[in-house]
Amino acid sequence: MTALSSAPRGFDPAVYFVTDTALCGDRGVVETVRQAVLGGVHTVQVRAKNESAAEAFELLVAVGQVCQGHATVLMNDRVDVYLAAKAAGAWVQGVHVGQGDLPVRWVRELVGSEAIVGLTANTAAHFDAIGALTPGTVSYAGVGVIRPTSTKADHPEPLGIDGFAGFALASSVPCVAIGGVRRDDLPAIRQAGGVGAAVVSLLCLAADPRREAELLVAAWNSPTADTTAPVARRVGERDDE
Repeated sequence: MTALSSAPRGFDPAVYFVTDTALCGDRGVVETVRQAVLGGVHTVQVRAKNESAAEAFELLVAVGQVCQGHATVLMNDRVDVYLAAKAAGAWVQGVHVGQGDLPVRWVRELVGSEAIVGLTANTAAHFDAIGALTPGTVSYAGVGVIRPTSTKADHPEPLGIDGFAGFALASSVPCVAIGGVRRDDLPAIRQAGGVGAAVVSLLCLAADPRREAELLVAAWNSPTADTTAPVARRVGERDDE
């Protein structure tokens, strides 16, 4: 395997929560995140598609407060909001950008070498482009969708687990599965070479996000996943380890 990552140690995307303000409803994003982190989630991506810059900033800072010392916090798309929150001393470690956002090489220039930078990738061309970048530009790839999902109306053709595996096993960066992921998919995603699985509605809509997070963590660690098979490199692991 050749996958390397510039992500700092301590970044654990095994169960990766992507927030959705509308789906979290009256409970709210911050409380949903708090419960999910108590249940074992170690990575949270704040997605604020419909909020103003000021509202997104406030949300990111608030999520950072409940995650501090317990989970990595990333900002979706909004590099400006990440930089402002970082400057304000908020608990936030990086950004995740899509193919239609700022070019990832310039995102890396803006956020610096220590930040986590995730990039959406779902085609061979996307992975070829990642491979052509300076090593360390991209910390991990978010790969999907696994199956159709209502949380992203303009999603590409679903890859399924097999399609995800085709990219994850050949990728130069660690891969996180996203899009229509079900709890019972997690062992297969791990076996397919993934370093994590991102979920939205499973936690946003859960009656008990803490319990759902616990079940997701248990599924990821399920003995049905062959953890002895050399199919995936841990985020941050190098060849000499």
